[in-house]
Amino acid sequence: MDFRQQRSLGRTGLMVGRLGIGASYGVPADAIEMAFHEFGINYLYWGSMRRPGMRDAIKHLAPQHREQLVIAFQSYDRTGFFMGRRHERGLRMLGIERADVLILGWHNKPPAPRIIDAAMKLKSTGKVRFIALSGHHRPLFGRLIKTGELPIDIFMIRYNAAHRGAETEIFPFLPQENRPGITCYTATRWGSLLDPKKMPGGELPLTAADCYRFVLSHPDIDLCMTGPANRAQLEQGLRALDRGPLDDTELARAKRIGDAVRQRALMGK
Repeated sequence: MDFRQQRSLGRTGLMVGRLGIGASYGVPADAIEMAFHEFGINYLYWGSMRRPGMRDAIKHLAPQHREQLVIAFQSYDRTGFFMGRRHERGLRMLGIERADVLILGWHNKPPAPRIIDAAMKLKSTGKVRFIALSGHHRPLFGRLIKTGELPIDIFMIRYNAAHRGAETEIFPFLPQENRPGITCYTATRWGSLLDPKKMPGGELPLTAADCYRFVLSHPDIDLCMTGPANRAQLEQGLRALDRGPLDDTELARAKRIGDAVRQRALMGK
């Protein structure tokens, strides 16, 4: 498994680098452009916090490389009424005609029909190509994948060394053919897998690159999101692509640390 190779985001056919970059934490435009040109990182997540670094990077890259970029928007609208307006405003801010992915954000139960209808209207009018769903309630996603009851092309799930429930609640339900794309967030468990104070005795913490390698080592995962605040953090994450999958010893260590971190959280520590 070569993490430097792009891969299809499930049945969408979108070819993506194995790491995605989120806008929310302020990574600058030049770092994003470096990641695109040198590492093939093309999944750019223009989410709820629309920072100028991501805006400027997309505006610089899109004129020559639009077909190689996969630009993801997100909507937390629970009415369906504001989704289209915010989406159109986002397109104008970036100077593009469509987004590649619209993420319906943080749904722990099936989205109301009005939300699905609003998303499908954007899709039918060419303003977005594919619909994604994010949330924390993994059994719901397993059910939706199994039944296909909603027109969801991509599932954005929580998965890391401390939260491995997707291994039993989501991944077994993925079909062999025509499967939805799978993207992951919280690879570092909001930084706790990097915190020396939360490690079991005698262990050094994982690095950010270790956390991304853990996620990407699972064969059912297409892409892992990153949320760098600066160029140095992005470069640390990019090391995961060169180092590739965890070996058996590294994988066992990551799980041991993940179990300890999760146990501390359950105990309120």
